[in-house]
Amino acid sequence: MTETASVDGHVVLSADDIRRAVRRIAHEIVERNRGPAGIALVGMHTRGVPLARRLADAIREFEGDSVPVGELDIGLYRDDIPSLELRPRLQRTEMPVDIDGLRVVLVDDVLYTGRSIRAAMDALTDFGRPAGIQLAVLVDRGHRELPIKADYVGKNIPTSKSQSVQVRLEEIDGRDEVELQDA
Repeated sequence: MTETASVDGHVVLSADDIRRAVRRIAHEIVERNRGPAGIALVGMHTRGVPLARRLADAIREFEGDSVPVGELDIGLYRDDIPSLELRPRLQRTEMPVDIDGLRVVLVDDVLYTGRSIRAAMDALTDFGRPAGIQLAVLVDRGHRELPIKADYVGKNIPTSKSQSVQVRLEEIDGRDEVELQDA
């Protein structure tokens, strides 16, 4: 693993590490599903969307077939809105295909408590009934509150609850890296 200097914390995944993880996950998705047919990738806002697009690009590169990519906003499905005393910032939800009968791979940057994934599964049911839902995450940091497990993981990073995992992606943040920060 290549490490780079960081002012705020410890870089645990470099741009090259992220690139390799995305390619590996893309291969695993295709292998598990016996090809790209019947798959839709759905990225969760915010950083799950560019990760889903990267996975689709990798699959197209080595399989020669495109898989549809959707964008999912879970803001109205979260169960922690009252405790945050915030109004959710709504973002675009777009499903380019009917997900009925497809194997949907939800894509997110970090898996933590599992509550965002539960909200995403609730949101997906508003768009149809997939044949199955799988989960791909760049980082699994542990500390689950719900019985949710990722099918595809870029890297498991054990953390304490006082730490945070900051994922930065070129499309949003101008650079690719994952940083572990202490409180």
